[in-house]
Amino acid sequence: MDKWLGRSAADLGRAIDAGKINPVDLTEAFLDAIARHPDAKRIYARTTADRARSTAVSAVGRARAGTRIGPLDGVPLSWKDNFDAAGVPCEAGSALLKGRVPDTDAELLHGATTQGLVCLGKTHMTELAFSGLGLNPVTATPPCINFPDAVPGGSSSGAAASVAFGLAPAAIGSDTGGSVRVPAAWNDLVGLKTTHGRLSTKGVVPLCDRFDTVGPLATTVEDCALILSVLSARRAADLNGASLTNARFGVLKTVALDDLRDAPAQGFDGALRRMANAGATIDEFDAPEVAEAMRLAADLFTPEAYAIWGKTIEAAPDKMFPPVLERFRAGAAVTATAYIAAWRRLEDLRKIWERRVGGFDAVLIPTSPILPPDAKRLMEDHAYFTSENLLALRNTRIGNVLGLCVLTLPTGQPSCGISLMGPAMQEERLLRLGAAVERALG
Repeated sequence: MDKWLGRSAADLGRAIDAGKINPVDLTEAFLDAIARHPDAKRIYARTTADRARSTAVSAVGRARAGTRIGPLDGVPLSWKDNFDAAGVPCEAGSALLKGRVPDTDAELLHGATTQGLVCLGKTHMTELAFSGLGLNPVTATPPCINFPDAVPGGSSSGAAASVAFGLAPAAIGSDTGGSVRVPAAWNDLVGLKTTHGRLSTKGVVPLCDRFDTVGPLATTVEDCALILSVLSARRAADLNGASLTNARFGVLKTVALDDLRDAPAQGFDGALRRMANAGATIDEFDAPEVAEAMRLAADLFTPEAYAIWGKTIEAAPDKMFPPVLERFRAGAAVTATAYIAAWRRLEDLRKIWERRVGGFDAVLIPTSPILPPDAKRLMEDHAYFTSENLLALRNTRIGNVLGLCVLTLPTGQPSCGISLMGPAMQEERLLRLGAAVERALG
């Protein structure tokens, strides 16, 4: 049954539909793989075996009766440990929330379960989701698929590791400044950042309500499309016949190409060449409004995060990893006047961006300008942690600040992704483009 572990969620769903895989056997295969894996405790905060088996049994009955709810009915997924699951500890990677056990499922987990998706368990994450590196000495730092001594990216670190190491076909994470896309890129996965407000965050431990989003991490664009369909209760994007012929892309030069290190630059340039060879037109452009929007980020993210968590944090600050504590506390110094002014200006900048990129099908950037940093050095060198964390999230934050939907794809260069940024609420169109890019990148 180990042969099932490397297959996409969609492929497993097709095998269930064809009667070739029993959902209970599939669930047991993943639970057994988790139990046997030497790094499982660094990836999963906890498994939900009884729940998984119960959901799988129901899926077997539907499969035998020919009444499967959808293409992923009976397929297992992992969930980041900031999604509430009834009766299961949900601690969001923080000792501040140790022993927190919700009474109900997060709205998306409840909906996914009613659609037959099997919850394997909850995956480790950066503390309260406030870092892009994936380093968490408070609970666990998951491994990176390409570099054993490096961090995996965060904050959906265990989500990415669960898929990359074959311990889940796909995972659900959250993304406030890059938390789906950085770990997806650093573990050679596909990751979708949805538009703010597209998917419910009810029952998800918050970081910044006005930026928090939810999205899948998977091995294929098809999986992301099917999972989005389940989570949004809408028809999946039609990926059939997707092509780059006559597609027009813009490469954002402003901010996104600054200080680009060699491997990410090579991966990005190689991806652009293959896309052009597949028929795409690609033009570089500048966008000064992006630089201005990024300068506003400190007045937007940290004050909201501290407003949500400040009282809890200050009651027991010694329980937190100091660099994460420092990031939260930075929000205390931002005045209400600065916060409101930043939001008003950002709304204007978003309109300027929309007008500038209206002629492109999507905008392209390297997902992260750096490779996964060394975990030991991050622990020992505070300045290095700060600089690498800012760089790790710099490019991904562009999509959050501008209110976009974004898809990251592996380039073939290890731990280097390319991101397609699309207009708000245009996920299905972006996924169709992504399917064409996926084929071009091979």
